[in-house]
Amino acid sequence: MASLSAFQQPSADPKTNLMNQVRQEAAVSNARQLIEKINEHCFERCVPKPGSSLSSTEEKCFSTCMEKYMSGWNAVSRQYVARLQRESGSGLTTGL
Repeated sequence: MASLSAFQQPSADPKTNLMNQVRQEAAVSNARQLIEKINEHCFERCVPKPGSSLSSTEEKCFSTCMEKYMSGWNAVSRQYVARLQRESGSGLTTGL
């Protein structure tokens, strides 16, 4: 994924500025969604009975689950971006 700094470069073109703002907002939204999904999926899986703190087993489970979930998310994101790039490069304008 592109870094946020790539979206913060000022441009004289209002259309480019708007597109950059939309991309940045989409990236923030995706990050929030990733965090929410990790918390939903991994917390429910690794912490069956929440208490005042996590046990070492729960911490390890949560860390492992989070790493796997993020790895999967990144793989799907890379494939999605590659597909969009292929479609935009070939001139296709079909919806997803």
